[in-house]
Formats: sequence, C-alpha cells, structure tokens
Amino acid sequence: MTELSEDKPSLQHLPVSLFASVMGLSGLAIATQKLEGVFSLDAWVSSAFLAISAFVWLGLFLAYAVKILRFPRAVFAELNHPIRLSFFPTISIGLLLLSIGSIQLFPMAAQLLWWIGAAAQLIFTLLILDRWIHHEHFKTEHNSPAWFIPIVGNILVPVAGAEFGYAEISYFFYALGIIFWLPLMAISLNRAFFFSAIPKRLLPTLFILIAPPAVGFISWLKLHSGNLDDFGIILFYVAVFLLLMLVVQARHFIRLPFALPWWAYTFPLAAMDIAAFAFYAVIPQPHYLYFAVSLYVILLLVVALVSYRTIRAGIKGSIFLPE
Repeated sequence: MTELSEDKPSLQHLPVSLFASVMGLSGLAIATQKLEGVFSLDAWVSSAFLAISAFVWLGLFLAYAVKILRFPRAVFAELNHPIRLSFFPTISIGLLLLSIGSIQLFPMAAQLLWWIGAAAQLIFTLLILDRWIHHEHFKTEHNSPAWFIPIVGNILVPVAGAEFGYAEISYFFYALGIIFWLPLMAISLNRAFFFSAIPKRLLPTLFILIAPPAVGFISWLKLHSGNLDDFGIILFYVAVFLLLMLVVQARHFIRLPFALPWWAYTFPLAAMDIAAFAFYAVIPQPHYLYFAVSLYVILLLVVALVSYRTIRAGIKGSIFLPE
C-alpha cells in the first residue's frame, strides 16, 4: 500500500465519478443509433462513439484497479463519502449502456456485458443501501441528485434484458428502481426546498433528475414490446417537464466554472433524447421528431464541450488533485 500524498497530482485522487463520462459517451452513441435509424444512415458514427465509450471505460477501469491496489485508503474514503459513494454504480451502468449499444453489432458480447453489468449493479445497490441505512455521518444536507445514480442503473437493466428475453429479471430490476425512485425524489425535493442550497460545483447534478423517468419510459416500452400505455406517457412527460424546469433555470448553469460534475449534463440529456426518439417511433408526429433531433444537436455539443474540457483538465493534471 502506498502512502497518501495530499498535495501532488496522483492516481490516488482519480475520482470514481469520472466513470460518469462513459455514461455520457455511450448515451450519445445510443442516441446516434436512434438518429441513424430514423434517417436510414450508415451506423459508422454511432459505432465510433461506442468504440470510444468502450475504450474510456476500459482505461478508467484499469486505472481505478491500480488505485485500489496502491491506494486502498483513498478508495475507502470514497466509499464513505456521502456524494462520491453514489458514483460507484457508474461502473456497472457503463457496462449496461455498452451492452445496449452493442446489441445489434455484437449480440453475444452484449449479453455477456449485460449479465456482468446487472450483477454488479445489484451488488452496488445493496452495498449503498446498507451504507445509507447504517450510516453514522450522513445528513440531509449531504443529499444531492447524485443519489439517484444507484437507482437509475436498476431501471436501465430491462432495456437490454427485455431484448434478450429475460422478462422476470428485468421486471425485478425495474420494480426496484421505480419504487425507490419515488421516495428519493421526495427526499431530494425536501432537501432542495428546506435546507441550504446545493453547492454550485454540484449544480449540474440537478440534470440527473431527468434520468429516472426518461430511462423508466424507455424500459417500460421495452417490457411491453413497444406498446405505449398511460403509465409510459406519464413517465415521458414527467421527464419532459423536468427538462423544461432546468432549461428555465439555465442562468444558474451557464457561468459555472468547469468541474467533473459537468458530466452530469450528458447522460440525462442522452436519456431524454433516446426517449424522444422512442416516443416518435410509437407516435410518428413531426413535432416529436423535431424535438428529438434538436435535443440530439444540443447533446452532441454538450458532450463535445465537456469532453474537451475534461481532456484539457487531464493534461494539466487537475483531475488528479484532491478536491
């Protein structure tokens, strides 16, 4: 075990939250697949995005594995952190998204990724719930939308699970995610309304609020073979409203200095865009297509900007400094 160095760039400071970049990149890849499908385009762009996502996940996984071996105390510190703890499932969510994106390209590999991702997601969920229930230092002020991440991962499982024919397992994860999403939403609103404001650095995590209903809608469609019902419509429009709510608050986000929480913009926007394309596939009215394509352009620009700023920060070494 290597001693901690608190004031120098070091792998010990590599944050587990950086796996959220895989969520944003793979979400963009899947949204691109939807766009290519609607306009009958070749799939080379989405395939390139998916390959980049896989490369980033593998690179981060290897780097974090080294961190576990060399700096275990730093890893335990993240496991005890009230916010960073919730980012550990981004590791398994990344695998689930890579599985979804590769179903058509590599069905056998996609199924293997799904099994590993689903199993890891369940383990992370149980671990985090254990820490939430038996904590000694968490307070209401520690709550942030990042706490939704362990739950969103479960709602995501049926997207590929239903394709593979694992209906019962998919319903298990979906039920877990949806039922726990509701009280967490109430807790988050209570924290936002009655306690001190979320730190400015974490403001981008408000976009995570969009993800549960957006992903929930996509999974619900998959579980019902693409048949749209009232519950699916409700989920979709809840996600649309949350997006609108955040757009109205744009003034709070525009001038924020760059930080890794900016990646919180990306996957929720991707989930909303994929949901919009899915809604258009069921109800092919032009305004839904305009919405989906417009949102895709915004998603592409946001992912490009955040990727550039992250690479730039990585070159400067600021990602590997303590917060």
